Amino acid sequence: MAASAKKRDVENKAKENEDITSSDVSSDEENVDNNDEKGNQIMVDFVGRTPDDSDYHGIKILLQQLFLKAHVNVGALADYIISHNYVGSVVKQETNDDDDDEDDEDDTSDVGDVFGVTSVINISHSQNEECIQQLRTLLKELSSEYATDSVNGMINNILENDSSALGLIINERFVNIPADISVPLLENLMSDMKRATAKKMAYDFKYYVIISKLSKPKTVTVKKSKKKNSEEPEDLWSNQEEEVFDEEAMCKFEFSVDKETDTGLSGTWNEDDDELIPYRRVMIFEAEKLPGIIEKIKKFIAH
Repeated sequence: MAASAKKRDVENKAKENEDITSSDVSSDEENVDNNDEKGNQIMVDFVGRTPDDSDYHGIKILLQQLFLKAHVNVGALADYIISHNYVGSVVKQETNDDDDDEDDEDDTSDVGDVFGVTSVINISHSQNEECIQQLRTLLKELSSEYATDSVNGMINNILENDSSALGLIINERFVNIPADISVPLLENLMSDMKRATAKKMAYDFKYYVIISKLSKPKTVTVKKSKKKNSEEPEDLWSNQEEEVFDEEAMCKFEFSVDKETDTGLSGTWNEDDDELIPYRRVMIFEAEKLPGIIEKIKKFIAH
């Protein structure tokens, strides 16, 4: 049984006085009721919490939107995240503004469904766990199929060297949850890992890997590179801040998941909009870069 949920030091990072429509915060499971046919806007306040057993279904849905039909037991992975809830947070909607008592660990009545999860999984450790084995196998198979020879060699060397621990960062949320919220979530994750490492837990990583969701137009549009005269495809990131991870990655590769899903990015599109093809991009970077990445994300979001 996981520990009772505690409110984390995660602010509602939606810009002050910014309205979020109920259709903006959505999933395939319709986590937010939308009874307003006139499109009126409502305010939504989010709060970070320690994951607990009641979050299992919500975390599983978020993992499913990332892994789709990949051979990963997302239910077991959700259980793993909850059982290791001393690192990471879930994002929920705060429904009771009057209850600010952080000492009441058993009272979770002021929060609703899970809208996001940020955590890290040591895939160099506990390899007897089925979901850990599946994640390692998935990375090897994807790398072998889609990465260049040099990138594939680098990834396999990291996976085979268990002394250089590799952490999988889970950074999932539903469409249109503001990117601002990623900063306190990642800062809390970093603090959690520091405390866990001080207690001799296996969270002292050499490298991190993150799998990002992005889409590309089927009829490829191009943009001029600011650094070169060359042109490159337009990437539409589901989580905007992950573009910074891309810039800092030591190696990466991507692949289409068009055959595994019916849609790319959610939203309302005009008839003449390009069809979006969903992709996943796998990025690995040195663990020592994480604090700098978070600082870059702050500046990235501010612009």
